[in-house]
Amino acid sequence: MKPTGTDPRILSLAAEVAKSPEQNVPVILLKLKEIINNTPLGSSELKKIKQDIYCYDLIRYCLLVLSQDCSRIQGGWTTISQLTQILSHCCVGLEPGEDAEEFYNELLPSAAENFLILGRQLQTCFINAAKGEEKDELLHFFQIVTDSLFWLVGGHVQLIQNVLQSEHFLHLLQTDNVQIGSTVMNMVQNILQINSGDLLRIEAKTLHSILDEVIFKLLSTPSPVLRSTATKLLLLMAESHQEILILLRLSACYKGLRSLLNKQKPGTEFRHEFRQLISLLSPKFYQEVEEQKLHQAACLIQAYWKGFQTRKRLKKLPSAVITLQRNFRSKRAKILLKLKRQKEEEDNRLQLQLERQRAMRLSREIRLNMLEIVHPGQVEKHNREIEEKSALIIQKHWRGYRERKNFHQQKPSLVEYKAAVTLQRATLKFLAKCRMKKKRFAPWQGLRELTDAQRVELKQHVDDYVRRHPSSQMSDVASRELHSQAQERLQHYFMGRALEDRAQQHREALKAQISTNIEQLMKAPSLKEAEGKEPELFLSRSRPVAAKAKQAHLTTLKHLQAPWWKKLGEEAGDEIDVPKDELSIELGTLFIGGTKPP
Repeated sequence: MKPTGTDPRILSLAAEVAKSPEQNVPVILLKLKEIINNTPLGSSELKKIKQDIYCYDLIRYCLLVLSQDCSRIQGGWTTISQLTQILSHCCVGLEPGEDAEEFYNELLPSAAENFLILGRQLQTCFINAAKGEEKDELLHFFQIVTDSLFWLVGGHVQLIQNVLQSEHFLHLLQTDNVQIGSTVMNMVQNILQINSGDLLRIEAKTLHSILDEVIFKLLSTPSPVLRSTATKLLLLMAESHQEILILLRLSACYKGLRSLLNKQKPGTEFRHEFRQLISLLSPKFYQEVEEQKLHQAACLIQAYWKGFQTRKRLKKLPSAVITLQRNFRSKRAKILLKLKRQKEEEDNRLQLQLERQRAMRLSREIRLNMLEIVHPGQVEKHNREIEEKSALIIQKHWRGYRERKNFHQQKPSLVEYKAAVTLQRATLKFLAKCRMKKKRFAPWQGLRELTDAQRVELKQHVDDYVRRHPSSQMSDVASRELHSQAQERLQHYFMGRALEDRAQQHREALKAQISTNIEQLMKAPSLKEAEGKEPELFLSRSRPVAAKAKQAHLTTLKHLQAPWWKKLGEEAGDEIDVPKDELSIELGTLFIGGTKPP
């Protein structure tokens, strides 16, 4: 979204960048330096100009130009160094607004990375340069780029970690050139003076690489300028973080560092810093550091213990208030829940009442529609059938309610009965098993012999049974005749049963057809409202039914067309005879029953 009240200079410059060819864009962007320098520092006007520059994507144009090859840019390193100054000044103090996430997470890290890449390119050009004037010029451009990077990092300290972890930064630090190396270490020293906490947030491997390079320059470089800068940087890192001091003192990688430093001859420029570094690495100072750490740890433990005791006492004081609040809130929640449930029950009751009213209204409308279809003489019969169905439904529901009520009343006794049956079954099974075991393991006693009186009594019982049940004797011819009669009756029964089954199926089919026709007639609209193919619902496939319907229709028509004095002695249910020839004519010309529509 473009801001309102944009500076006309920024607007014209953005339009010129958009219209100009690619090779002229870097030179046009240099005009931003004049606009920024002519605006007072720290003023609201400068903030507004920076927002306009960001909103019209001029900062992104600067990044794109810096990412291009130097040989393709008009003005070379002079233009690039000035663009780095413009970019760093525009990013510091800028309030991006809605695009803050994109600005802080993408644009700023990209700008810092581009500055480091430009520094590496300038380092390569400086090393490969042959003339002294060219080297001085390239060194000047390198210092401008490092100053721009320091300005950018000073305005956005979150970029310190990105800069220190960059591979391009390590390559710049590992140079053998005195002037490039001292410039880079001065920049690192200035960055750590702003915020040294990010030094411990980088990876351990990267931290070791930085320490190795600084110690190497301190011990192996003959240049006093480079050694002085390395000493100051190492002293700043050791004083800022005790972890780094412990690492230099105890790590196997830096074993013998103090002895090597004692063998060095420091210059007069950095003698004081050199002695401070040696004293930091001495065992006495390390012991003092350890004692200080132990004292701080003891103070921290005491503070945590006193805080725990204080919080414990404070927790006990408001226990009564907390209990009171808990009870009050619980009671209030129960009351609110009760009111909510009452409201839901009232809503459900009203909803049920409305549904019942709608259902009653719908049933009455259906009955009225059915009454329009039914013949006037059949209205009473229809009403009687509806009353009988309603009575049956009421009886059914009442009987169901009564049986359910009786079942719930008898449920405890039923459960007791089932429990008693289960106990009896288990008891009988157990007794049967006991009897089986007794029989299985009982000794054989042999058969008991009958006495003479028992034999006489048993023979008398057998004779009485034979005398009461004499055996019936039948000849072979009579039995065959009886068998043939039974076979004929069976065959006749099965043949009649098949005919009855077919007749029953025919009756069921007719019933289903009649039910379907009745349902269609019940659902069909009246003849006045019928449209399209809806009148076809009143057709019947049965000729007798169609004839009977037509006869009733003609009877009604004749009754309606007859003069009033002929209707004086008639009733609504009386039938009027219609001649068969008129019926056949009507059936042949107006209505053909039992035929399907084409």
